[in-house]
Amino acid sequence: MAVLPALFGLLLATVVTGQNVDISPKEAVRRAGDDLVVLCKVPYPIDSCRMTVGGKSYRLIPSNQDEEVVYSGQGLQYGECGAHIKHIREEWNGNISCMLPPKSGSIEVTGAMRLLVARAPGNPQLVSSPQSTFKEGDDFMAQCIVPDGRPAAKITWYLDEVQLLAGVHQPIITSEPGSDLQTISQNVSRSLTADDNGKKLVCRAEHEALDGPKEAARQLVVHYPPKRLEAGPITIFGLKLGAEGRLNVSLRANPPPAAEWTLGDVVLAPPAADASRSAVALEPLHLGGGYYNITLVLTRVAKEDVDRTYYLRVTNDLGQEEFALRLSTMDEPAARKAKSSYLIIEVYGVELDTGAIVGIVIAVLLLLIAIFLVVFAKATDRWCFAGRSRDHTKSSGESSDTESAAGQKSRLSALTARVRAALPRGRDRVQAAAPAPDVEDNKALADDKKGVIYAELALGEQNAEKPPPPSTEYAEIVCTEQSPQMKENKE
Repeated sequence: MAVLPALFGLLLATVVTGQNVDISPKEAVRRAGDDLVVLCKVPYPIDSCRMTVGGKSYRLIPSNQDEEVVYSGQGLQYGECGAHIKHIREEWNGNISCMLPPKSGSIEVTGAMRLLVARAPGNPQLVSSPQSTFKEGDDFMAQCIVPDGRPAAKITWYLDEVQLLAGVHQPIITSEPGSDLQTISQNVSRSLTADDNGKKLVCRAEHEALDGPKEAARQLVVHYPPKRLEAGPITIFGLKLGAEGRLNVSLRANPPPAAEWTLGDVVLAPPAADASRSAVALEPLHLGGGYYNITLVLTRVAKEDVDRTYYLRVTNDLGQEEFALRLSTMDEPAARKAKSSYLIIEVYGVELDTGAIVGIVIAVLLLLIAIFLVVFAKATDRWCFAGRSRDHTKSSGESSDTESAAGQKSRLSALTARVRAALPRGRDRVQAAAPAPDVEDNKALADDKKGVIYAELALGEQNAEKPPPPSTEYAEIVCTEQSPQMKENKE
């Protein structure tokens, strides 16, 4: 019989310990000396609240707020067991657990969270190739190591002040056996370019226990051949005949370049001047960051200098670059001073940008459309040309007695064309059949109508269903008089 109570107690213990304890936060990182509030909750009233911090157990009473670890929460009747740790010690790094016994019974539930007492890591170490210089296109790799932090530090890579994202590898975190301190390491790889020369590669470490980030850096030295800043021939504007002229060429190079000017048959290597000292070649001037300015000074600019092409060759250990220069006494075009990525076309010395080109094209298209509309309106008697066509039609209708309707006009035109085609064969017969005019009364009319014959035209059979047209229509036929010689030949 004693077995049954034991089984009941074990079952009750299992049910109670299976209750979930809501604990927050579940993990926290704090520096030594900071404060922290940990709150454990259950959905029923509790009898007491106990917390274990750094291996030491604290019984927390809501009314007691004078200890180093004191109660926090709304009260035991609400199932809340919280601890306010006023000053965290480094030895308290580890788990903090809470025990919540119920109002009735002796079995209590527990919960735990993780406290990391931050410890500052060691100084970051930047490990890379021992060589002092690199060439353009070399593959460069570096590793940053930040040792013994709690928790591990965070590493960020920079090239000067620009954060590097490409080529950054995943970090690796390790720790010594039996130690809670963590060491982080991260690699970065990069194919070096001319733009990397002189820049500083920075490994920056950040940590909760640090007041500010710590850095390790290395300056990159990249060698590359001379590089021009603009393509094609170079024109030097604004020179004046008889005055001093300077031919300046800017470029990039590392190591420093050597220059050589060619003026016809004369070759000048700085510092040097030609025999007449009319041209002086200056040493390349370093502007910083691998940029150089190379200058040729003309003592007096002559007309033959403007007609000549000057050549400049720049070399270093890795290669060479050549330039062709022309001189101009004109001012530099404004469009050339502020060239951008927009389309620019040069026409007879005038540079047109994209907006000007589009405007010209639109204007030409509008002109072509206007011309087309005028031709179309005139050909089809539309719009402003419609009135002229009506006036012409009206005058034509008044001069012809037979044009009474549009349908009859077209029919009469066809019949008239037929009569004219047949007229040469029956001219004499038609002329003989014409009645003689009254000479005395119609003399003036005969003079006006001389050579005019009226012919009566039969329009053919009409359909009975349609109203009959006028029975007779006339066509005016103009004949020329024949000479007596032609009449005798015909007789």
